[in-house]
Amino acid sequence: MKTKFNSIISLAAAVLITTSAGAQDEAYRAIVKEGDVVGFTKPQPIALTGFSGEVEQVLRFDLEVQGFKVVNDGTPQYEVAGGGSGVQGRLSDRISKATIFSKAYTGGSLRRQAHALADDVVAALTKRKGIGQTKIAFKVDTGANSEIYIADFDGHNAHQVTRDNTIVAAPVWIPGRLALYYVSYKLGNAHIFRHDLATGARTAFARYGGGNFSPAVSPDGSKAAMILSKDGWVDLYVCNSDGTGLKRLTRSQQDESSPCWSPDGKWILFAGKSGERRVLMKVSPEGGEAVRVPTSGVSNPSEPEWSPDGKWIVFTSQGGGFTICVVPAAGGVAIPLVEGEDPSWAPNSRTVVFARRTNGGRALSVLDVFTKQYKDVSRVSGGNSQPSWAK
Repeated sequence: MKTKFNSIISLAAAVLITTSAGAQDEAYRAIVKEGDVVGFTKPQPIALTGFSGEVEQVLRFDLEVQGFKVVNDGTPQYEVAGGGSGVQGRLSDRISKATIFSKAYTGGSLRRQAHALADDVVAALTKRKGIGQTKIAFKVDTGANSEIYIADFDGHNAHQVTRDNTIVAAPVWIPGRLALYYVSYKLGNAHIFRHDLATGARTAFARYGGGNFSPAVSPDGSKAAMILSKDGWVDLYVCNSDGTGLKRLTRSQQDESSPCWSPDGKWILFAGKSGERRVLMKVSPEGGEAVRVPTSGVSNPSEPEWSPDGKWIVFTSQGGGFTICVVPAAGGVAIPLVEGEDPSWAPNSRTVVFARRTNGGRALSVLDVFTKQYKDVSRVSGGNSQPSWAK
């Protein structure tokens, strides 16, 4: 309790320095009631013994992007011990001397078995479902062109989805389906395609005059939001999953971008403009006035995504650089986390995949938003960006 209390006080102090008096109390109350403190929670130490090579690497990677820190100096309360052939793991509490579970893993590669063990450790100690067996989609730049890839969340087992030999961008998963929406210039203009990865079938979903950009699928898969310029302005639209019932939601002389849905499907969040500055806005898919979502302390927010548990919004701040930030879903004091862009939440509402600019181009990393620990994923040759985490 002392560690968490000190973390809360540290964050509260930072908030008090950077916010007005009227916002201070509200920000402090929001911080104190959270079980984890974004950006200021210390990682939980855990020991790994009896593992080596690829299995040890997988376990360390998976655990350290979900709130743990591997420490083998004898101090951690919890230990994951391996031994024998294949992947076997025993999670124990060194203080109580209790074995929490002991299990042998079979089926698939050693890497897959190690992910399964990490998932069991995460579930046992945090009561959250692990992310070791989840997938991401992303864009890979190949010179002037780009293609869509999918991979395990750590970048391994990458598979090329498109071979359009043109500009392809903005992949997004259809919830609960092995299927994507994305934008491709294959037919000469920016059109939105729907691609069933199980069968390979794909169709042009949105081919309106002008540009068709930024597809975003509702949590139940029944609707899709997108940015269209078919009426002369760059505005937000929504339609049914079969393309019918197209409805224009914004009528602004300034462009909108990057829509996403709230987990309950009641709001579409997007980046709009107030004057020449970016702001976050939300609007009902049924229509009505758009509502501002405040991001105090940072400027030019863009590329928002709502966490699956509904508590947080992650976004990119473009104020003097590219920074990954989070803010409570209702808006408030934004918390900068790490340099980067294109954030997307994992199903656990704790880990985020994002693009990081390096000397060799853009690479993908995964970030634990509470401890700020992040690790680069395995990279496909070329610039890797615009990741989307399957949920």
